[in-house]
Amino acid sequence: MIYFDNASTTRTSENAAKAALKMMRELYSNPSSLHSFGFDCEKVLTEAKNTVLKALNSDGSLIFTSGGTEANNTVILGAAEAYKRKGRHFITTKIEHPSVTAAYKELERQGAEVTYLSLDDGGHISLEELRKAVREDTVLVSLMAVNNEIGTVNDIRKIYETIKSKNPDTLYHADCVQAFCKHEINGKNADFITVSSHKIFGPKGCGALVFKKGMRFAPRILGGEQQNALRPGTENTPGIAAFAAAAADLYDKIPENAERAKAVKAELLKITEILPDIAVNGENTSPYILNLSFKGIRGEVLLHALEDKGIYVSTGSACSSKAKKNENTVAKIWGVPRGGAAVRFSFSSENTVEEAAEAVKALSELVPLLRKFKRR
Repeated sequence: MIYFDNASTTRTSENAAKAALKMMRELYSNPSSLHSFGFDCEKVLTEAKNTVLKALNSDGSLIFTSGGTEANNTVILGAAEAYKRKGRHFITTKIEHPSVTAAYKELERQGAEVTYLSLDDGGHISLEELRKAVREDTVLVSLMAVNNEIGTVNDIRKIYETIKSKNPDTLYHADCVQAFCKHEINGKNADFITVSSHKIFGPKGCGALVFKKGMRFAPRILGGEQQNALRPGTENTPGIAAFAAAAADLYDKIPENAERAKAVKAELLKITEILPDIAVNGENTSPYILNLSFKGIRGEVLLHALEDKGIYVSTGSACSSKAKKNENTVAKIWGVPRGGAAVRFSFSSENTVEEAAEAVKALSELVPLLRKFKRR
């Protein structure tokens, strides 16, 4: 099996699985309990928090969540509530993760004004357009560090500086789910950062919201005093411990793993030299994501043809793949025909150049055959 769908989810690492099992079988107490057994569990949570903050080069605060979706919803809806007296204007793009765009659609439904920045032919925003869009009443800007479908990389430092130069009170939320432990991140360059466990060899159902001291947001969940009442409910100690173990394995190997991913991506890109009519979607993209449009073939058809050969890819975000109306990032930027032909290959540090070469061989056989079949 060749698994090139790591932007959707990754295999849980051995260290992460061991950490989760230990919390389930040995340190299974409630971390809020007053006895020493509970205190031992609470120490694990504190250590996990410090590990994630270190991986983000952040000296801020952190709450653990059920994943990136909850973290993104909490920032956007929570900050809108906490800072509603300041204004009702927000800025984002139409190619953010569904958990971001849906939250902004909800704010629009409530009467807020949302500015959607345009994108150039490489899939990037204009910093000048961003600067002009920031107003006195702009509460929050949400722009992801790495796009989850086409892999375009945004410079969060420049984004942060652009926002603050226009209005120091406007807050910046960086969705770093696809960047965390893959790209270097400086936590000082965002007011809010959201990350997820299952994109970095941790388990599903765990993520984090990191925020600078002094930042406010209204809790989305009510009912207890856990995590300073910002995210109440008994903590998912197995997931949190595993999340931290996965982060600890990766954050000091970012350059090394990125080079490995670059080599895999370069090998797979050879298909564009072998076959005609293949578009590379996006410029300045992450080593971990390659999005290609194959003219004359529906992405879903090619996905299943590759699946028959034991190669697993995707056509976009898994979070919206089952939606009745699913217009992916490629379609939003370059149009529906190109978007309908798009396939995303996403890598991890476990993938090899040999796997990429095998995928190229499969594509060189399948694509001409599928194109010929379509012409009939």
